[in-house]
Amino acid sequence: MRKALLIAAVAALSLGLAQGKLTVWTHYGGPEVAWLKDQAAKFQKSTGTQVEVVEVPFGDIQNKFILGAPQGQAADLIVSIPNDWVGAMVQAGVLEPMGKYATASYINGLSDVAVDALTYKGQLFALPMFAESVALIYNKKYVPTAPKTWDEFLKVAQANTTGNRFGFLYNLNDAYFSYGWFTAYGASVFGKSGNTLDTSQVKLGGEPGIKAMTFIRDLRYKYKLIPEGVDYAVADGAFKDGSLAMIMNGPWAIGDYKKAKIDFGIAPMPAPPGGGQWRPFVGVQGVAMNAYSRNKTAAANFAKLLVSPQSQISFNQAGGRVPASKAAVAELKNDPVVAGFAPIIASGFPMPNIPEMGKVWGPWGNALSQVTQKADSNIPSIVNNMVAEIQKSLSGK
Repeated sequence: MRKALLIAAVAALSLGLAQGKLTVWTHYGGPEVAWLKDQAAKFQKSTGTQVEVVEVPFGDIQNKFILGAPQGQAADLIVSIPNDWVGAMVQAGVLEPMGKYATASYINGLSDVAVDALTYKGQLFALPMFAESVALIYNKKYVPTAPKTWDEFLKVAQANTTGNRFGFLYNLNDAYFSYGWFTAYGASVFGKSGNTLDTSQVKLGGEPGIKAMTFIRDLRYKYKLIPEGVDYAVADGAFKDGSLAMIMNGPWAIGDYKKAKIDFGIAPMPAPPGGGQWRPFVGVQGVAMNAYSRNKTAAANFAKLLVSPQSQISFNQAGGRVPASKAAVAELKNDPVVAGFAPIIASGFPMPNIPEMGKVWGPWGNALSQVTQKADSNIPSIVNNMVAEIQKSLSGK
């Protein structure tokens, strides 16, 4: 009898360890964290696995996870991490490769650019939740339909630059926002060796970089659209108060524009003069697993639930994010925000997820600031110096 009870106790303990308890760290708040807790409750009901959702400030979560995971003091999952964290977290050894937990058909159901963004050295390290990029957002009161060519755009922008109204604004010195102009002229941040970014090839300079920088300067001095002193807050505020016809911004701003009762549309920026298609940076957030987790199967199953089409639809309804699931995007085709941003995101380039990207932003932003300071700035010299500074920083010299 005692032996039977012992066997039963061991079996119960083994079942408990197998099911375990999942801990999820999230930086979400408001309706989005409520959505996540609801998903956790549904998962617990269907599987018996308890899921504890812990809110951690966005600014703390990466470092806390890197330091805590090897000590057994980090969550099983993070919901969610931005793709530009992936390289550093993989190098720290704290992320579990996620590709082995999902079939090829499952991954094929996710946005290609989102999968690329969360892939590092050939392995997928997070399951994509949502994606975002900048786009042309226009006030239909002044711009009934989106301009499709540069000539149309310039005509509309200049016509609305009058009195207390502006035609088009964004922060010219923000490299993230300006990247689409670089791609339009054939530039990129790095070259590639196969499918891997090659940091020995800095591709922001040369003729493509000079053309992009010249165009950005022209937005201020030649086309007279963006005066000195315009930063993100100035442009965003002008659009919200109805004194701006067109802005370059992302889906994170849409909630405020709706609250301001702006009747807006979303479209890609037109190709600049002499350039090709405008293709912006794409940022992606995904569900990442702790490489030291003792509940990897349960964690993977919960992660796949969160990234399923139905979950992404309900997540969109909670917070307005643009899903990474192709089926969810198709289901939300009548949502003007998803319909507006999804094709732009699909055409864009993932923001580099390698740690070396941190050495690019400073010189790039400084160069943009120098270029836009005066009408006769020496653009070739500024661009060459920028590339040299980036290369020096990357080489560690």
